[in-house]
Amino acid sequence: MNIIVVGCGKIGTTVLESLVAEGHDVTAVDNRPAALTDITNIHDVMTVCGNGADCEILAEAGAAGAELVVAATGSDEVNMLCCHVAKKMGVPNTVARIRKPEFNDSSWVRMKELLDLSLAINPDRLAALEMYHILRLPAAVKLETFSSGNFEMIEIKLKEDSPFVGTPLYELRGKFKATFLICVVQRGEEVFIPGGDFVLQGGDRIGITAKHGELQKLLRNIGTKQKQARKVMILGGSRTAYYLAKRLLAAGVEVKIIDKDRETCEALCELLPDASIICGDGTQQELLLEEGLQSMDAFVSLTGLDEQNILLAFFAAANRVQKVIPKVNRKELGALAEQLGLDSIVSPRSAIADVLVQHARALENSMGSNVEKLYRLMDDGAEALEFNVKDDPRLVNIPLKSLQLKRQVLVAGINRGREALIPTGDDVILPGDKVVVITVAGRLNDLSDILK
Repeated sequence: MNIIVVGCGKIGTTVLESLVAEGHDVTAVDNRPAALTDITNIHDVMTVCGNGADCEILAEAGAAGAELVVAATGSDEVNMLCCHVAKKMGVPNTVARIRKPEFNDSSWVRMKELLDLSLAINPDRLAALEMYHILRLPAAVKLETFSSGNFEMIEIKLKEDSPFVGTPLYELRGKFKATFLICVVQRGEEVFIPGGDFVLQGGDRIGITAKHGELQKLLRNIGTKQKQARKVMILGGSRTAYYLAKRLLAAGVEVKIIDKDRETCEALCELLPDASIICGDGTQQELLLEEGLQSMDAFVSLTGLDEQNILLAFFAAANRVQKVIPKVNRKELGALAEQLGLDSIVSPRSAIADVLVQHARALENSMGSNVEKLYRLMDDGAEALEFNVKDDPRLVNIPLKSLQLKRQVLVAGINRGREALIPTGDDVILPGDKVVVITVAGRLNDLSDILK
């Protein structure tokens, strides 16, 4: 597709990189020549220097032939205006990055309709949701939810003494009396979909799919279940902190937020009256200890510096906090932190890039079984995709064992109405189902792409 990305800051550049990697023709628009130079030094894209909300600049960027405009500048208002102008110029699909809480309340539905936006994305809210899911199930390194919450996938890292270690996969379901599927494994640098005779080892990072209740039962049976976090300390009063705290408070969790900016603290006191707001420098270890760090179930570091978030997460872990989650945007720092022992790392940039890739794939295949959700797993070594199934005779009403699937592709779950199924070879896919597919074999746009 021909795609225009307006705004080449941290988020815009990450989105651009993901879309280029998908094979799209991308034009970058920014009013900073230096930012565009940095882009062209790395990526083979066209660039236009100017204001992306200006119709002449959009015309120069190729709006007449563009199929999608993504507005990701640092201003919500500019992004909305850019998408509105692009729509008036005939661009069929527009996506705006919208961050401010006042633009994300119930009135936003009406505003989205007036602007005729295809999609509004909020990286802070996406990151907060990912953190919230992890705090619900702290034993997980990562947790993703499919099919309106009926079906989940978690990533966990196996310890050497895990009861999973040394047992072939085909024996595990009967051994632990739970309905689940180990669908993907990362061992060192290699990511693959295991067969039934595969034997797990300590240090493996594994992906498990199941209904929420079955996951709880499984983690309890293997001795890795941890209680849901009931007391959470958040360092940094960012928008992500606001969205996360709002969800946690609604779930009955005690929340303490620390930020050194007085205006930020006063604003949070008004927005989150049930949270404890502390005005102070949370990078000072003495303050964290004085505010009860050692009594917390979880610690989330959301400062503007990746390095600071990582170091403070290590400090919290050293003080026996059960779950620590640092926000880390730079991929190389995230990988280093994981190697050093921090498992649950959240990146707003990665979350927003996943949503844009999902949206672009769905637009490319508007007639088939569209991608409903897309998550990158195992340090981007695998993908989990959810498809809404159409009446395709190549796929429906055929036992899964009779389908000629590509290598390293697995049908990991079927959601049929309110029923979530972990499929066996005898199960069939029906029109109207939502199907979860795990792949390490490359890009899938449509459910039919799983076939040889």
